[in-house]
Amino acid sequence: MLNIVFLTSSWLTSFNQPGLCITVAMLLHYFLLAAFTWMCLESVHFYLALVKVFNVYIPKYILKCCIAGWGIPAIVITLVLIINKNFYGNGSLSKSHPYSNFCWIQDNTVFYISVVAYFFLIFLMNTAMLITVLLQIHSVKTRTQKTSRFWKR
Repeated sequence: MLNIVFLTSSWLTSFNQPGLCITVAMLLHYFLLAAFTWMCLESVHFYLALVKVFNVYIPKYILKCCIAGWGIPAIVITLVLIINKNFYGNGSLSKSHPYSNFCWIQDNTVFYISVVAYFFLIFLMNTAMLITVLLQIHSVKTRTQKTSRFWKR
């Protein structure tokens, strides 16, 4: 959906409808944040699968993942819309190209908080999960090598 909204954004902007542009910018923002959130949930699943292998039962796991994956971005978008719906709007890369217009976040502060900071938090979470998983794999490998040396003796 992120790709579809992104590819149709400049075409939809050409209609010069402010409400349509706000909707497109909101959808683009939502699906971008949803992609980041699902990336984070994949790292959590990776952690659960490789580190907490046994005795991990989370009731209604998929439902909780779906609520987090689609709900957290919706909360962010709702907050932005509540604060000021005009944060979303029509931007332009160049006046000479008619299809260089796009619908996106117009305020830099909102962009840095709701996209860049959000991505940075996801990136830190994913990095922490990756380091934890790598340490666990290294630990298992070291224990296996020690055990095999013991049995060889």
